[in-house]
Amino acid sequence: MFNDEYDVIVVGAGHAGSEAAAAAANMGSKTLLITMNLQNIAQMSCNPAMGGIAKGQIVREIDALGGYSGIVSDTSAIQFKMLNKSKGPAMWSPRVQSDRMRFAEDWRLLLENTPNLDFYQEMVSGLIVKNHKVVGVKTSLGIKVKAKTVVLTNGTFLNGLIHIGDKNFGGGRAGERAATGITEQLIELGFDSGRMKTGTPPRVDGRSLDYSKMTEQPGDDVPEKFSYLDITEPLDKQRSCHMTYTSNEVHDLLREGFDRSPMFNGRIKSVGPRYCPSIEDKINRFADKDRHQLFVEPEGWNTVEVYVNGFSTSLPEDVQYKALKSVVGFENVKFFRPGYAIEYDYFPPTQLKHTLETKLVEGLFFAGQINGTTGYEEAASQGLMAGINASLQVQEKEEFTLQRNEAYIGVLIDDLITKGTEEPYRMFTSRAEYRTLLRQDNADFRLTPKGHNLGLASEKRLRRMEEKQSKSDNFVNFFRETSVTPEEVNPILEAKNSSLVKQQDKMFKLFARPKMTMDDMRKINSVNSYVEEHNLDNEVLEQVEIQVKYSGYIEKEKNNADKLTRLENVKIPKKFDYSKLKSMSLEARGKLSKIQPVTVSQASRISGVSPSDISVLLVYLGR
Repeated sequence: MFNDEYDVIVVGAGHAGSEAAAAAANMGSKTLLITMNLQNIAQMSCNPAMGGIAKGQIVREIDALGGYSGIVSDTSAIQFKMLNKSKGPAMWSPRVQSDRMRFAEDWRLLLENTPNLDFYQEMVSGLIVKNHKVVGVKTSLGIKVKAKTVVLTNGTFLNGLIHIGDKNFGGGRAGERAATGITEQLIELGFDSGRMKTGTPPRVDGRSLDYSKMTEQPGDDVPEKFSYLDITEPLDKQRSCHMTYTSNEVHDLLREGFDRSPMFNGRIKSVGPRYCPSIEDKINRFADKDRHQLFVEPEGWNTVEVYVNGFSTSLPEDVQYKALKSVVGFENVKFFRPGYAIEYDYFPPTQLKHTLETKLVEGLFFAGQINGTTGYEEAASQGLMAGINASLQVQEKEEFTLQRNEAYIGVLIDDLITKGTEEPYRMFTSRAEYRTLLRQDNADFRLTPKGHNLGLASEKRLRRMEEKQSKSDNFVNFFRETSVTPEEVNPILEAKNSSLVKQQDKMFKLFARPKMTMDDMRKINSVNSYVEEHNLDNEVLEQVEIQVKYSGYIEKEKNNADKLTRLENVKIPKKFDYSKLKSMSLEARGKLSKIQPVTVSQASRISGVSPSDISVLLVYLGR
């Protein structure tokens, strides 16, 4: 049936698997995507949305490299919002509300139109490993498929166990069976494994809700989009979400079911996501709060199904229903399906290299929730990187990694393999020490040349980025070099309650003032003439405004990043024997021996390794 050997086999077709398969195939590798159900490719298992705080930056980075998540997010969007717009641009994060069914359909059609990519529906029950190298997979029907590399993206399916109240049953997602066999084999091969938990809220019938009692949450007045390509367009119409609140009455009704809750009666023993807790966890941990926000999110353009964001729960279905009926606007609610929790196997990611290849088995890559992460965006970015590196390995080319000062994707992977995680990992802007450099608006400048070198980002994408960069740089130079008279600028400054000027001054200096905006500067004739003459679009105007107003912060962060790069360039020999560094702390020797960092910079970020330990290492390496 499968006589040929594949370059890359991707197991699982969620967000990680879809990006991995697309990347490997687009880079010219003969790729096979195996999944348990081809109808559920890129399924949005939880909320129907892409992006959000820090996650939006990741989607833009995926797009800049030549991945598909940004394109699909645009084509299936029903609402767009730029979050944190009241803060500095390092915090701005794009987010779309998605049409769940269209999202999955658009992903499938993109994959079906990707050359070098084959599909097969079956459960992979094991790997074929010879001499610590993966050489293929075997399915539950006993079929063996040869491969040079394998990417595992199993999501929540590895020995998945679904909990609703005092009931539990095997499953990787509602209505789908769990995957078995792989965990047990990986443990036999020497891998450490653990269990994690995540959950999802009830889905309800939007026709049974009273939206007049809720607060409308519309999209942006001028919506933007994710992809840097011009093949997608910003939305010209949008669907609103709504907001309502729980109450003390709702909390009391939920507490009545705590004795039947798997969260509290010991049935669930694994750790759930701290930053996306269940409703029962919220009212238990924050007992002083008399209400919690609920976001009522439509699942698409035409469906009546609604996602109740903020009401994730594994309580018995009768308790869920009774409590939700007491929420304002939900008095006549009808359920499509109850919320549930799911426990699943993961493998601590300290067992991986920066490429996401496992240290124990050559050619085997892990991506997504198997590494202990949560979220579509985190999974998709890992899938992209694993697919890239699996393809590069087959082609015997140099591996591809991103550093912490180059991308949020670099921060994510470095955090995982250096620090590990004992709870579902979620990306935040606060995790990135160089977030002023890693903005959502400049992901193309940072990453598109890299994507083009890999063969992922098209020539058209590169040219579009270079044109934007050239226009932005030239306009910034215009502000640096052009002066403005007091007569031209003082009326604008006066309207902004900003101190007036007495003589000619450079526009850059005036534009950098806190209250001045691009709209203000365009009131100066020479500026507006420049914009019109050079046909500058909003993307360029926003880029220039950020570069002018935050130039000091950007420069400072670039200097700090250069210091990091110096340590990144100090390599540590493979299988380095830390036991001979007697003046290093015992804890540091143990941690470094286990993780085997590649550079001194990575070693410095391992918890338990102090600056003095790094000094000892540098002295030894200097010899």
